[in-house]
Amino acid sequence: MIVCPNCNHQNPGGAVQCEACYTPLPVLSMCPSCNASVQSDASFCGQCGFDLRTVTATESVVSSAAAPSAAVTPVNISPPDYELTMPDMTEAVDIPDLISPEPLVETAPITGLPSAVEAAPIPAPGPSPQSSGVIGPRAASESANITPPPPLPVEVSNAAANLGSTQLQMNQAQLLHVQTNAVIELPNQLTIIHLGKPNDRIPPTIDVSGFPDSEIVSRVHANIRVEGDLYYVEDVGSSNGTYINNMPLPPGNRHRLRAGDRIGLGKGDKVTFIFQSG
Repeated sequence: MIVCPNCNHQNPGGAVQCEACYTPLPVLSMCPSCNASVQSDASFCGQCGFDLRTVTATESVVSSAAAPSAAVTPVNISPPDYELTMPDMTEAVDIPDLISPEPLVETAPITGLPSAVEAAPIPAPGPSPQSSGVIGPRAASESANITPPPPLPVEVSNAAANLGSTQLQMNQAQLLHVQTNAVIELPNQLTIIHLGKPNDRIPPTIDVSGFPDSEIVSRVHANIRVEGDLYYVEDVGSSNGTYINNMPLPPGNRHRLRAGDRIGLGKGDKVTFIFQSG
């Protein structure tokens, strides 16, 4: 069955356009991991969650490698002919003698200095106590008199620990069920969170069978993918579709969740969740 992305009408396999609204239908292909039918432009498999983009990237690399390279025609570049010309050194050249210039100012010896005055030797530079790293008696006594700062009170340390735990709790993502005001914590240790009802194929991470009107929710309905601090929701081929802010989410596509987004499982806005994140 091919679900129409415009009106969610279920069309038979091989249909080109929707029977209800005449919208062109997406082309189906086969998942290389589980052999399930998926849309050719889908990024992930709705059954097993396989990343279909890796297959597309591999095919493009193989096709580019198989394409024949353009023939390169060698070009013979011959160096230009230059005529080497040298000056004629057979004839003698008269070079005039250089004339030394006279000094502009005549120097005279300095007289009148007392003979007893002698230049004092300049002492060689030596390492200072600070640069040598050696602590003298005074510095050692001053460092010994320095007292370490007192430890923080127990109340301050407990407040810092409570602040850290509060920040961790604020970063926890949640789903608020609109119809019952129930809050569901999203686990941080999972990268794929399955929304649906109990089945023998893909057990749901979040079981919605206990909520009212859960019969419109498929057993394998939607997934929430966690990538670092980002959350994405995608429909995995449900019967009644997934809606984001009252707009249908086409199967194979995913939507980045932001605080306040409305997630509807099925038509009629009967099983609805509000995404919350600190």
